[in-house]
Formats: sequence, structure tokens, C-alpha cells
Amino acid sequence: MEIQHFSHNHPLVFEEERSHDSDEKAYCNVCGEVVSGPTYSCVACGFHLDKKCAEAPLELNHPFHREHSLKLTIWTAGKYWFNCNFCNKRCDNFVYLCSITCKVRLHIKCALFTYSIVKKNIGGLQHIAHKDPLISTENPSVKLKYAHCFVCWTPLLDSPCFSLDCGFYLHKKCVELPFEINHLCHHQHSMLLQFNSDSLPCKICQETQVKGFVYCCSMCKVALHIECVPPSPFIEDCSHEHSFTRCLRRFSFICGACGMSGNYASYICSTCALPAHKNCISLQRIIKSMWHHHPIFHHYFVVENECGILECGICHEEVSKEYGSYYCAECKFIVHVKCVLEDTDCYYGIESKDVYEKLNENPTLVDPSFLVIKEIKLGENVIHTEIKHFSHEHNLVLYDEARDDKCCDCCSLLIETSFYHCSECDFCLHKSCAALPRKKPLWPFPEISLMLTPNCFFICELCGSNHTGFANRASDESSSKYICLQCGEFPWSCTSQGHKEHLLSLYPKYNGQCNACGDSIDDVSAYRCKGCNFNLHSKCTRLPQTARHKCDEHRLTLTYNEDNDYLEYHYCDICEERRNPNIWFYHCTICDKSVHLKCVLGDYPFIKFGPFIKFGRRIFTETNHPHSLTFVKKVFLYPECCKCGQPCSDLALECAECNYIIHWSCSKIDSDFIELAQ
Repeated sequence: MEIQHFSHNHPLVFEEERSHDSDEKAYCNVCGEVVSGPTYSCVACGFHLDKKCAEAPLELNHPFHREHSLKLTIWTAGKYWFNCNFCNKRCDNFVYLCSITCKVRLHIKCALFTYSIVKKNIGGLQHIAHKDPLISTENPSVKLKYAHCFVCWTPLLDSPCFSLDCGFYLHKKCVELPFEINHLCHHQHSMLLQFNSDSLPCKICQETQVKGFVYCCSMCKVALHIECVPPSPFIEDCSHEHSFTRCLRRFSFICGACGMSGNYASYICSTCALPAHKNCISLQRIIKSMWHHHPIFHHYFVVENECGILECGICHEEVSKEYGSYYCAECKFIVHVKCVLEDTDCYYGIESKDVYEKLNENPTLVDPSFLVIKEIKLGENVIHTEIKHFSHEHNLVLYDEARDDKCCDCCSLLIETSFYHCSECDFCLHKSCAALPRKKPLWPFPEISLMLTPNCFFICELCGSNHTGFANRASDESSSKYICLQCGEFPWSCTSQGHKEHLLSLYPKYNGQCNACGDSIDDVSAYRCKGCNFNLHSKCTRLPQTARHKCDEHRLTLTYNEDNDYLEYHYCDICEERRNPNIWFYHCTICDKSVHLKCVLGDYPFIKFGPFIKFGRRIFTETNHPHSLTFVKKVFLYPECCKCGQPCSDLALECAECNYIIHWSCSKIDSDFIELAQ
């Protein structure tokens, strides 16, 4: 028997069983699987089709997608590919596609299998049980242990399931699902078991399930998750004394657990007349959040004898006492449920406050970073005049005030106050930087430690700035992340000389304009005084109070307002462009010079010039120099970059042994962390 298939130019000959003369495996050119049973083959060019694939219809009216027919199509994915709606594996070769706008795509065998399920037995799939016995869940294979049911996409071994030779995984309960149901939450029409091709949210829980099946009314665009369909009217909640009953009637309500609105099926505590979202019933009773130093408790309403507005500690908007929130009664700290649970990395659940306190009885000890060599006593104060710091081979001596323009080897900022100094190496540390602990817990997660790592160049994981000096290294089993000293001490509120009237609060995401630099704040963390509408970028709160620049022989001081109003004075003495008198600038009172922040600090305010990059391994992706290189900033002569040929007027790397210099931007460092030589 011969057939002419549309996918091949030659006639195909039917074989009841493939010849075993050759040990070489043959693959079906339609589904891509090994051919073993009845086959159609081309004797001229070795083209093979499994019998089921060869006889598959070119167009299929599939019961799980009733709106449109599915057409058999040759799919050459290239860089565009998609997954099958049934098995969720990548679609290759021949697939059934909906030619309209629906996102229904099925492997040919998945389409034929699911089609036969309904056509053979609409009431259920008992015929599968005769073919394949139930899997034992006692000793499953590794593959089955992590497999998921193709219908509900929950773990396969959560309940009895079928083992199919063709590789389709199904729970027994999902096999027995009715194809059509009537449900109380949608009286107008019956609902059919369908692929969720329109990505409709469930009418009961409002979550969107992309994979697997849902019960759907295509006319009304209403969907129900399979697990939401069975009546489960009573739910016990550990944070509420009564049970909740599901109400299938649709109505608008304010959730008593989170304070957010809802307009779909709710759960109600009839005793308290308390409606709630399905997901909010299982909220964790106690959590530890990075936004507060005590555990905070979920309450359906907050009872207080004091009048006044309670403000969310995260978004700083009002929190209603009548609806659910997380609250610390000891500190009167309160947050919206949505705000505190939005980022799963910023909190963790705890069983009880006693468990939390037990975990923190022996917190990670703060590891001192130096040994005291000499000290003197002035009244009740003890002053360490000479120390041995872990980051340096020589002893460091305390100086009361800065004598020259020195930068700290820890934070790379200009030294203005007392500092420790090594006379042999010209190594300097602020007194406060020398006292930083070598190891400390990452608050509020005591199980994670920050290790102080000296003599390095790194890119901060949080702020993205380039730094030389010391880094806080947070390590886990897979990687290490480096955080600058400023971000490692991230306060939830701060003061600013530019706004002395009130404390500034941290907003994790804010949109507005920065009062310091004048640039926009685009959905990033910022400090602000809401009452005065005073806003600062997080980085602008850490601007150095003094800075040096070749434009002036004196130190420039950070200044927050303009004293004179004469328009001709509002110019930068470096770039000679006009300045906005309402934003911050650096100023020399002796020479009466005023300059833009950016003109003084440049693009790399936390880079100290002078440290060597060691080349123990390949650092650069495009250029590699045999000698050590030094961070420099050429302000005179402007030598040409050895890579691009343009003048080096900003941060560059220079070799002291030969005439090699390269722009920092041209070096193309391939690492976020490099060890520096002392």
C-alpha cells in the first residue's frame, strides 16, 4: 500500500513492522520520535512517517479549543520557538496551530492523544487504566519524582497517577474530570474543560494559570481553575479564631486581611462579617521584615487608644486600622500587607516570637579589625594611638587632623578628620573606617555575614558604582556579591544638612525630582520628607562634604543654597555653563568659586588614584598588559589612549614602566571584582 503525503515528494510505502537489518535508528520526520511500529517509508531517500502521524488529519476540530480549528503545520522555529500547550515541551517539526490569534500550539501526538481522550470516553478515561497500571508512589524513579501532571501541573506523585508508555503524565483524579460542568459562579452557560489560550484569570482566586487546563466559558471569557471548582466551603485560618466560608456570588468588597479591593468570589467569616481574598486567608501570622528590627504580626484590625494617622513604614501612606496589616505594638510600626510582602527577599516567616528570639540569642559576633598596640587615657576616654590593622602589614599611627590632601584607602574619600597613617607606605584610614568590623551579620538576616575585604576594585551590587578600597563581601554556596561601605550601612531614615527641619524617610520606589542634583528619580529608592516634598537620591545623601579639583587651590565645600540672587553669578567655574541656583554645588568661599557637583566629582568619585592592578590572571577581554597598571586621572598634557587614540582626560590606567596608557572605558574589564596591590 502506498500513499502520497503532503510533506514529501515521493510515494511512501507501508510497512507493518520495520526491518531489523540495520542497527541504525529511524526517526519519524513529523513527530521526531523513533519509529518502531507500523511505518510509511520512502525507499528512495530514507524518509519515514509513523502510521499515526501519516494518517493525522490536516485540520482538527479539537474539543479543548472549540473556537477555531487547528491546522497541521510544518514549524521551522529558528530563533522563535514555543512550548506545547499540553506537555509544555518545545514544539519542533510538525505541530497543530490555531491559525487565528489564539496561542494554542500542540505537538501532533499531544493533539491526537487529547482528541482521542474526549472522543472515546467523554465521561472519563477509564480505558487508560486497562492499559497502564497505577504508579506506586513508594519508590518512584527520579524522573517521575519531579514530574508534573499535564492537566493540573501540580506534582505528579501528590496523588495516584497513571503511567503511560507514550510519556503522558496524568493524575487519576484529573483523568476522571468531567468534560463539561455547571457552576454557581457562572449561571449563564456551562463551562468546558479547555486550554487557557486567552490567559484568563480564575474568577474565584483571580490568579492566571498559563499551563494546563481550566474550565472556561469562551463566550463570556470566564475561567475557573480545576482546583477552585470543587466545593471546599470551610477554611480554617491560624490568624483568625473562626473559619471562612466561600461565597460564590460576585460582589465588590474590601479584603479584611490585606485592605485591598476585590470584585470576585470571596471567603467570609460570618461571625465577624469579614470578607477576604482566598490567598489572604493563608497569610503568615508572624514575619521578620528588613524594614523593622522586631517581628511584626498580622492583625485584621489594629486597636489603639490614641488618635492620629498610622503611616505605612514602607510607602508612608495612611494605613486603615479597620483592615488587615502587619503591626509591631511595641514600636507602633505598621505596614500595608501588600507593601511588606511585595518582595519575597525582604522578609521571612517565623513560627513564633519565641522562636525568633531563640535564634537571635547568640547572634554572629562582630569581629574586630585591629589590635591595639598603644593607647592613652584622657579622662574617661581611651584613645588608641597605634594599631595593627588586618588589612596592612605595618602598624598605623593616629593623627588628629589631616595635614595633606590624602584619601582613605578604605572608602577612597578625602580625609578631613583624625586618621591612622603608615609612614612607610603612605597607607591611610579614617578613624571610623579603621574601626569597621571585619565580619558582621547582614541585618536583619543574621545567618548571612558580610566580610570586610580590603585592597580591591569592585562594582557595588546595589548602587552599581565603581569603587576602590574595602568591600563588604556577602557569600553563599554559589557566588559572592560585593557591596560598598555606604550601601552596607543602609539606614531607613537619615538627616541632611540641606534639609535640617525634618528627618528624611527611605522610600523603596519613588518617582520625582532630586533636590540635590536636579535629576529625576525614576522608580528607585530615595530619601524624602513628604510634608516638604524634599527628595534625595540615595547616592546624593552620601555626597562628600569636601572635595578637591584643579580649578582651585583650596578645598571645595558642599553647599546647599545660593546666597546671592544675581543671575550673572549662577555659572560653573569649571565648565562655564549656567547653574541652577536651587540645586546643590561645591563652593570655595575664599576664591568665591562655585561649580557643578558632576564637574568636581566626575563619573568615578569613589576611585582612589594610585593603587596597582595585579595581573595574576587575565583581566581584560581585549587587551592585556604585561606590567602592573595604576589608576590615574590626567589633567595636563592629555596623552593619547593606546586603544582608541583619543586624549586621556578622565579616569585611565597607566603603566609606570613603559609609555602605555588606556582609558578606563576602553579597558573593558571582564570582572566585577579585582584584587589591588598595596
